Amino acid sequence: MPVADKIAGFIAKSSWIRKMFEEGEKLRKEFGADQVYDFTLGNPDVEPPAAFQDEFAKLAKDPVPGMHRYMNNAGYQETRDAVASMLAAASELPVQGSHVVMTCGAGGALNVVLKTILNQGDEVILLTPFFVEYRFYIDNHGGVPVEVWTDRETFQLDVPAIAAAITAKTRAIIICSPNNPTGVIYPAESLKALGDMVAAKEKELSRQILVISDEPYARIAYDGKSVPNIFRYVSNSVIVTSHSKDLALPGERIGYLAASPNMKNVEQFMEGAVFSNRVLGFVNAPALMQRLVAGLQHVSVDIDAYRVKRDLLYDSLTAMGFSMVKPDGAFYLFPKSPLADDVEFVKMAQKHRILLVPGAGFGAPGFFRIAYCVDKGMIERSLPAWRNLAREAGLSG
Repeated sequence: MPVADKIAGFIAKSSWIRKMFEEGEKLRKEFGADQVYDFTLGNPDVEPPAAFQDEFAKLAKDPVPGMHRYMNNAGYQETRDAVASMLAAASELPVQGSHVVMTCGAGGALNVVLKTILNQGDEVILLTPFFVEYRFYIDNHGGVPVEVWTDRETFQLDVPAIAAAITAKTRAIIICSPNNPTGVIYPAESLKALGDMVAAKEKELSRQILVISDEPYARIAYDGKSVPNIFRYVSNSVIVTSHSKDLALPGERIGYLAASPNMKNVEQFMEGAVFSNRVLGFVNAPALMQRLVAGLQHVSVDIDAYRVKRDLLYDSLTAMGFSMVKPDGAFYLFPKSPLADDVEFVKMAQKHRILLVPGAGFGAPGFFRIAYCVDKGMIERSLPAWRNLAREAGLSG
């Protein structure tokens, strides 16, 4: 067999997101692209902001000598300094460029962090619902995922449940805010409670526990809300993120990890992270993108365009009888499935040429995810199909 048994098993359980996207390709060929309503993939439909295009044009017209050569495995110092300056302002802590490693997206950053900290058999707590690739990333480095539900009605942190799951083998907790798939933002008081609890557990177990905050949607927040900086509330914390969403650059694979300056033995952690970035085969983040994003740390795509789509879908679907938490950020809705079996509901939706991802794909059966980072016109065209689906599923329609 050309594939390892474990990988073959993982493929069989692999991402529902990709499976449904591929199903959409079949339906588009059969019915035409404008008659298929694909809400599966978190792939921004907007173009990068004008400031990015301007910087890109400048660099193309006046290239920096040696700009495509190797650099320090941690990335260009000026880019790391720019990231650190932004984080220092947000956290009111002395974040330095030495606390930052530029990475191949948030996925690369997560793998670098996990390789740096995990011994074989160490446990990593995931907060359900969660991005499914977390499980595979943890396995990559010999870790064991431990799933803990957030509050099932609000999707907010259940700090006592997290505390109950911590053992002598717990090495890290991964949080994501705004969350994929729920769009929920964890408020400052929740992060403080989490930080206080983790600090108490570290003292009790004489073991450092890292809180990893996955933040690719951190600049996509609505209704005057913002994402609190984790460094303010958890000393042993690290941010992993990318510019895939806020600058609409998912294909460029540019992101970073940043450690809190208050982390215990932070210099040793950073040394391990730089080494891991190299030996995982990333070597360094893309040189061109590092140069481009350095001056864009306070720039984002048009957030209001996403809010308009959120409101259109949320208002329309709740009027049809669907039940869901209104998201504070990101570009996902995570309604309850009208059928007990969310996979069956997703199959029912396919008959109406609506493509969704079952909650089972995020460790949360009984729900389904809608990615609304799509053309507004498609959302509007899909509403009659949604009404028919709602009626078939026993809702008001």
